[in-house]
Amino acid sequence: MPEAFVVHREAHIAAPPAAVFALMTDPEKILRWMGTEAQVEAQPGGLYLVNVTGARYARGSFREVVPVHRLAYSFGWDGSDVVPPGSSLVEIDLIEQRDGTLLKLTHSGLPSAEQCAGHEEGWTHYLGRLTAVAAGRDPGPDVFSGRK
Repeated sequence: MPEAFVVHREAHIAAPPAAVFALMTDPEKILRWMGTEAQVEAQPGGLYLVNVTGARYARGSFREVVPVHRLAYSFGWDGSDVVPPGSSLVEIDLIEQRDGTLLKLTHSGLPSAEQCAGHEEGWTHYLGRLTAVAAGRDPGPDVFSGRK
């Protein structure tokens, strides 16, 4: 039986998987498209910590890291009783294509339809910014900046 509250997103990115992987695992590169602070240790058991909006920290730990192909990490929000740190799972697959990379994201373990909708909005927003940066474009100011 499929899990009820799961976000599925796909993005076609005009960059090779290695470049996309670096944009998702190198703290300095993450900040080009998401967040104001990042501490990422891309190895199993390593920390995932990103101040996504300048007002809200996402925290978890890496469960699987297959360089340039796959990331899986637990995910949640510091100070949240609804989606606490490490309470959900983000899985990202990077599939090489002739014209770049197909990114497939699954975010599972969310507790409600409301949380699913909010996280879908967030992933759609930030994957759009990632796509722009990977293509060499400036994503502009983050309209989610300051959001709690």
